[in-house]
Amino acid sequence: MPVPTTAPTEHQLLRDTVRVKIHDAIMDGTLEPGERLNDDELIAWLGVSRTPIREALSQLARAGLIEMAPNRYTRVTTPKPEEVIESLQTLGVLFGGVVRLAVPRLGAAARGKILASLDATIRDLTAHDVPALNHDALGVFALYVDACDNPDLQRVCRDTMDGLAYRLRLPNLDQLVDWDRMTADFERLRAATAAGDNVAAELATESIHQLPGEKH
Repeated sequence: MPVPTTAPTEHQLLRDTVRVKIHDAIMDGTLEPGERLNDDELIAWLGVSRTPIREALSQLARAGLIEMAPNRYTRVTTPKPEEVIESLQTLGVLFGGVVRLAVPRLGAAARGKILASLDATIRDLTAHDVPALNHDALGVFALYVDACDNPDLQRVCRDTMDGLAYRLRLPNLDQLVDWDRMTADFERLRAATAAGDNVAAELATESIHQLPGEKH
């Protein structure tokens, strides 16, 4: 039977607009870790009613960027040291597959863009610049996601990777992981991507994200 199609309602569009604005404010640091989110203040800021705000916050909570406890608080997630390895490994499971799919599909322009982004990330690691690394490394893997040409995997990654990556935003991240190993693994990822070796690129990605097993 024919499947009916309907255009998004104004309410849905408002919810999505609100979600993007709050998401971006969290990711760029305008809304800080642990900051409480008050409905009235959000209404005044965003100029919309309470309902799309609550729906947007629920979506952000599912993504891991917001913590909610009914009748107690709604606040920006606070990264915790004990969650670093778990979050890294979850990203590694996702990004390993993404990289394996993406590398053989890269044209010259896309490959060059990824290699330049990897160079910036390696510079961050060499300088122990944790804030820059958190930004640039996520940007690297977002490029691989764009190139992997698997809509299901792209959707899963885009729904989850910001929340997981946000949990890595700790000022002492370089003390919580093997920094030298991570630097070497990013260099291996760059070499494998340049060579078009998707299996080696996948293994380097898994090692970057602390998945167990010998990867060298």
